[in-house]
Amino acid sequence: MLFHRELGGSGRPALVLVHGFLGSSRNWQTAGAELSAHFHVRTIDLRNHGCSPHSPEMTYAAMLDDLVEWMDANGLARTALLGHSLGGKLAMALACRHPARVEQLIVVDIAPKDYPGMAQRAEVTAMNELRLDGLRSRAEAELGLEARVDDWAMRKFLVTNLEQSGDGVWRWIVNLPVLTQALPELVKNPLAAEDHFNGPTHFILGGKSRFVAPEDHSAIRRHFPSARISVLPAAGHNPHLETRAAFVQAVLGCA
Repeated sequence: MLFHRELGGSGRPALVLVHGFLGSSRNWQTAGAELSAHFHVRTIDLRNHGCSPHSPEMTYAAMLDDLVEWMDANGLARTALLGHSLGGKLAMALACRHPARVEQLIVVDIAPKDYPGMAQRAEVTAMNELRLDGLRSRAEAELGLEARVDDWAMRKFLVTNLEQSGDGVWRWIVNLPVLTQALPELVKNPLAAEDHFNGPTHFILGGKSRFVAPEDHSAIRRHFPSARISVLPAAGHNPHLETRAAFVQAVLGCA
């Protein structure tokens, strides 16, 4: 069963937050707490991420089954669903395949398309190359990632996946071998041509991000006819971290 965090708002309409590749429920604690003034917020860890179980299978079909099973176990017949990046692709797939389960869909900085250029991500290569034996701190790990990952914020994000055991040994909490192997599958569009969701849909995009181009808007509206598209000019790929106040306003429909 997937691990999740309750971020408050009990008794309010349900909102489930789904993180991106190499992320976890921890990345959503601040934005999620702010959203809890309006929603009962829960944020999950996908399989092979965070505190959720590891599995040799890492496909959209398996993650979709995980999410439906988790919703059933937590009494969520229907919920607002917000997904970022990889989580956004999964949220799109759930809305299209199980539309009765989704009250409204919010997709953050990802489009329904293939991303073939990301099948070999420098971040994943850097994580695989990092020597964990003898590692003394996350700061030292950041330095070790610097040769392949020039963005300091990305390096800090990656090392949140490092955990130190009681005997001082560091390990990746993500299932790095399986995620590395699954990347060529995960960069694909999980939607088929006939997939669509007619319910309320909001795409929130980062103005400084290259993940969604203006020419992708037609594909968004083909699969999601009711989609509203908002661009946060100051945000990159992680609006919930980079421009949190504007992001929360956009989620609440106030942008």
